[in-house]
Amino acid sequence: MREMELYIHIPFCVKKCLYCDFLSGPADPPAYALYVKRLTEEIEALAPQYDEYQVSSVYIGGGTPSILDPVHIDRLMDAVFDNFHIIDGAEITIECNPGTVYGGNARIMRKAGINRMSIGLQSIHNGELKLLGRIHTFEDFLRSFEEARKAEFTNINVDLIFGLPGQSIADWKETVKKTALLRPEHISAYSLIIEEDTPFYDRYHDDAVIQANGGEPKLLPSEEEEREMYRLAGEYLGSRGYRHYEISNYARAGRESSHNIGYWTGKEYLGLGLGAASLIGNVRFQNTSVFEDYIKKPFARQDEQVLDKKERIGEFMFLGLRMTDGVSRRDFVDRFECEPEAVYGNTLFELVQEELLAVSEGRIYLTEKGVDVSNTVFARLLL
Repeated sequence: MREMELYIHIPFCVKKCLYCDFLSGPADPPAYALYVKRLTEEIEALAPQYDEYQVSSVYIGGGTPSILDPVHIDRLMDAVFDNFHIIDGAEITIECNPGTVYGGNARIMRKAGINRMSIGLQSIHNGELKLLGRIHTFEDFLRSFEEARKAEFTNINVDLIFGLPGQSIADWKETVKKTALLRPEHISAYSLIIEEDTPFYDRYHDDAVIQANGGEPKLLPSEEEEREMYRLAGEYLGSRGYRHYEISNYARAGRESSHNIGYWTGKEYLGLGLGAASLIGNVRFQNTSVFEDYIKKPFARQDEQVLDKKERIGEFMFLGLRMTDGVSRRDFVDRFECEPEAVYGNTLFELVQEELLAVSEGRIYLTEKGVDVSNTVFARLLL
């Protein structure tokens, strides 16, 4: 059977964070119930179309999926297991925010078949959490983490953000150290991005432009400070047994996120729920992003795009290069029936000469210098 991944979107949260541009927002319990009903109907309607696939991983993202009533989570997982061919031992992740995880719902999540939890801490400093518009404190996170462990979650990711307004290198180091002391199996550390149509964009956009151009921003850390924060996380977590396997991700041995690795290596995936995107074969499509339409209309693909060979090669390269192991030349040839140099000409040679890429033991990967300017490298590899 062919393999694919499932992504299930839960668009609800207690309150929209000030930096967030995801398809999510507050709603009331009746909306939760209506949405889960519609989501299970979508699963039942679409699953027969993918009967030749087995599902290697499931990711329930949002929003804040843990905001749902435990009964809804149980119902949703029943629908997944009843309608799709789920591989034994498949990684099944749910995103949670501190303050929405307690003993009862954590145990039900685990019993329902969810075996990995991703908790959005972002910072150990309550002042920084307040600045971000988060609903929780560090103490709330510690309680949620403990409840997850009590519920026998043995695979937990913790999300962190650096490059916050006013954040010092010492502040960031303390966040990394205290998180690592808890020994989660996986840590994701992302640089803050100032996204359009967010309160942070209104406050910090001008500063972000100055930062991107190498100037001295007034409110955000400088570009060099951000790079130092990035290096600090890699060095410290590496010394504590975490492998830096992707630009923003660190894991203990064998605990890398198989779902995310699937994205980075071009595995097919089916998105379910409001606004969820899919890639099946060489066709990308997504669901409606309008809640009322999702609830009322028949399920239908939107924005369908057939990717040509050049587009697929470009995506394969820039997504694969996010991983520290980089891109396998053999995988490239098996997939596209040609050598990378035949597609890119002198571009690969130039990137190697500029010490942004390295080629060794059948792999192409970013150098440390290349990681610092990875977006520029990726742009040069898009065809």
